[in-house]
Amino acid sequence: QVQLVESGGGLVQPGGSLRLSCAASGFTFSSYAMSWYRQAPGKERELVAAITSAGGTTNYADSVKGRFTISRDNAKNTVDLQMNSLKPEDTAVYYCNAKYSGLYIVTYWGQGTQVTVSS
Repeated sequence: QVQLVESGGGLVQPGGSLRLSCAASGFTFSSYAMSWYRQAPGKERELVAAITSAGGTTNYADSVKGRFTISRDNAKNTVDLQMNSLKPEDTAVYYCNAKYSGLYIVTYWGQGTQVTVSS
């Protein structure tokens, strides 16, 4: 069955770094665009970063540009999010998302991993 399993979350001090990883299985990973979303308490889920199926194009939320980097390895079926210069406002549950956009749209979500930025 389809699985997206996030890892790498945790507690980090402001200015620190974390690397999130999402391991995918059960679908043709290389055909899907991959994204990271986050949801803070009391707020809507928002797009953080996205990467196309072949990895040639990325885009980022303005709030993370220059600090976060999304990457993927289609041989390993993984997508990572390197987060540097973390701020308290980056605190949220981070979700991995897979999306296929062809004749139909298919979307899968991971279970989320908590990132807490606090001193």
